[in-house]
Amino acid sequence: MRSIQLLLAAFALPQAACAQESPHSEPSKNFGSVPDDEIFKAAGFELSDRSWRKCGDPGTVSYEPGTIMERGDFNGDGLFDAIVTEGGTYCFGMTGYGFNLVSQRQDGTWRILDERIGIPRFLETKGAEGWPDIEVGGPGFCFPVIRWNGQEYVVNRTEYEAAPCSQ
Repeated sequence: MRSIQLLLAAFALPQAACAQESPHSEPSKNFGSVPDDEIFKAAGFELSDRSWRKCGDPGTVSYEPGTIMERGDFNGDGLFDAIVTEGGTYCFGMTGYGFNLVSQRQDGTWRILDERIGIPRFLETKGAEGWPDIEVGGPGFCFPVIRWNGQEYVVNRTEYEAAPCSQ
């Protein structure tokens, strides 16, 4: 967990990015009422030796097991959403970090909206259905911004400190 915290600090993510409830959450909903194991399973993680794992790291020193980085209602539809992260260079290279964005459906089942290598940061801009754009940070100074198009998150642009850039 310490290496993920250092990595987040290195990319200057605000403390709110690590909060249990998102600034995109409805304040009246209790997003803590969804059991953690339900969220981890929705993201494809399995419980092994009291930690949630997905990427298949064989136990390298850099490995950080799954963590629920953020939970809330990210798109304002009244349903639960969460970002689940995992760390380590074995699975995620120099970025050392991967994330899964999961969303609950009306019938109570879950779906993975996106999973990729990088450090997620919600932006104020939005895509289809009210889903926030996500800057996917990592090494370097020009990051992809992904946007929900109604079917999937796709690269919409690249930027650095809110200014357009090219990789």
